[in-house]
Amino acid sequence: MGNTVTCCVSPDASPKLSRARGGGGGAAPGPDRWADAYQAAAPAAAGGGGGSGSAEAESGDSDPGGGGGPHLQHISDREFPDDLALESNPSDHPRASTIFLSKSQTDGFSWAAYKKYSSCSTIFIDDSTVSQPNLRSTIKCVTLAIFYHIKNRDSDRSLDIFDEKSHPLTREEVPDDYYKHDPDHKHIYRFVRTLFSAAQLTAECAIVTLVYLERLLTYAEIDICPSNWKRIVLGAILLASKVWDDQAVWNVDYCQILKDITVEDMNEMERHFLELLQFNINVPASVYAKYYFDLRSLADDNNLSFLLEPLSKERAQKLEVNGLRVAD
Repeated sequence: MGNTVTCCVSPDASPKLSRARGGGGGAAPGPDRWADAYQAAAPAAAGGGGGSGSAEAESGDSDPGGGGGPHLQHISDREFPDDLALESNPSDHPRASTIFLSKSQTDGFSWAAYKKYSSCSTIFIDDSTVSQPNLRSTIKCVTLAIFYHIKNRDSDRSLDIFDEKSHPLTREEVPDDYYKHDPDHKHIYRFVRTLFSAAQLTAECAIVTLVYLERLLTYAEIDICPSNWKRIVLGAILLASKVWDDQAVWNVDYCQILKDITVEDMNEMERHFLELLQFNINVPASVYAKYYFDLRSLADDNNLSFLLEPLSKERAQKLEVNGLRVAD
């Protein structure tokens, strides 16, 4: 589905440096190995001997694999607490229902649109697929999902790092009642479209952005609301672009798009975002596909049709040739 990236806690292991060196991410930690270390140390502790071995196992300084050096837990081996079971997290588990789709079914917001229907003389086809989504339509769907997250939120739990009053994105004074007014869909769409257009990001990156956004809300137990939605969306886009795109956009590039934000602020927000995600930036293909098709369901429910193009003679001929090849 896309790049499989493992984050490192090493300050020198940035995604940009890893790609430049031609390697993937660094090694990450594993509770199964931790368990082995504790089990190996338990008999010695029970017998009264091997005190130093027990101390090593408890401190985590020993490497159970025997490779020497500190042992780091791998993200795929992480143990989740009961309230963060994989089955209950849509951003981690393909069978869990996406949060935005359930929130969107509480009311009937509708984006003004009209549908095209095929006729005897013209056939309209949808070029958007799970492997190559249409950029404009995908951004509309993702921003509509964010709109429903904000509109139908449960409360206003937030963190200071995402608060726009504490960390403004522009030099314009933030009004005192900034946390009271929900943004409309068009406002969210313009904000995201500006970032994607200026940074030349892909439609797949938009879907991964939504995955990270819902993962953050679940892991950190916060809500996306009028006071924090811009910085949460910006942080998710920043991270998704680095994970998905081979030519990642640097933090300083976003400072050229959002003129009044500093690189230090961007770095701090990215660091907090990763810590709140517990450095879990893996997006399985099954989860990606689930979000794509749920976004299509969201579009259908809100009359937000994907872009349809009339089938040309040349395209029809190519489809016929491809069909014959498959038949053979």
